[in-house]
Amino acid sequence: MRQKVLRRRLTAMLIGVFFIGTGVAGYRLGSFGTDAFTCMNLGISGYIRMTFGTWQLLLNIALLILVYITARENIGIGTIVNMVCTGYIADFYCWLVLSCLHITPGLGLRIVFLAVGVFCCAFGVAMSIEANIGLAPYDSIAFVIHKISGEKMTFRTGRVAADVLCVIIGVLFCLAGHNPLREIIGIGTLINAFFNGPMIQAFKDRLMKKAAIV
Repeated sequence: MRQKVLRRRLTAMLIGVFFIGTGVAGYRLGSFGTDAFTCMNLGISGYIRMTFGTWQLLLNIALLILVYITARENIGIGTIVNMVCTGYIADFYCWLVLSCLHITPGLGLRIVFLAVGVFCCAFGVAMSIEANIGLAPYDSIAFVIHKISGEKMTFRTGRVAADVLCVIIGVLFCLAGHNPLREIIGIGTLINAFFNGPMIQAFKDRLMKKAAIV
């Protein structure tokens, strides 16, 4: 029985990571702005003249330490899989569409990619939460805020607060640094910042519980 439950949790986690990677690719291919966390990291890395990948790795390590101190139950094998695989999944999709299939998305296709990004990111995080075997460091921040607030702030509110703060930081560093603002923030960034948290909560409360995924 325990092995069966573990298999289901591992499967749910892997599906969640796959959807998150697909969602990140959707945002990138849609070119309507990056997700909130990427927005901040691009802004900061451009300002300090550090590669995006190196800066994001350093920040993830710092966030992982914070999560370990405040909400260590969110750390597990899923944390490592998410940190390692999400970027590569997104890179694969971008390579497939742009370099392999040589597709130059028009406005209609860009809107489709944006919709894929919005849906897949929220669904993937909800799936990862329900799997309960580890989240990406940033995805745990809403739980950290929930705990620090004495459980007065819900996951949904905490996620929106974290996402909006990331966008503000990203914009400020872009304005002070070397990254063109239009390449980082757009309508997709704002949709992600204000609606990703509520969508994750909706998937988590309704779809996941009814489907009894884990």
